[in-house]
Amino acid sequence: MYYVYLLRSEHHPKEQYIGLAANLRERLRDHNIGNSSYTSKFRPWLLVAYFAFANKERAAAFERYLKSGSGRAFAKRHFI
Repeated sequence: MYYVYLLRSEHHPKEQYIGLAANLRERLRDHNIGNSSYTSKFRPWLLVAYFAFANKERAAAFERYLKSGSGRAFAKRHFI
């Protein structure tokens, strides 16, 4: 499975992150211990929502959509 996930910073609630991972638990742990240069300065991160896909290409396409203007508006309206 491939997961598209939405994170929100606990200490900086306006900071959000959208990502794609095959192992969601491990990736969230990486974000929270500072293994990602972008997300390390906004730790700790809270998992807001995730979406599971059997197909990596569809997961990547959904991630691209969520990172677009209309996708961010969709996520904000429904999840954040």
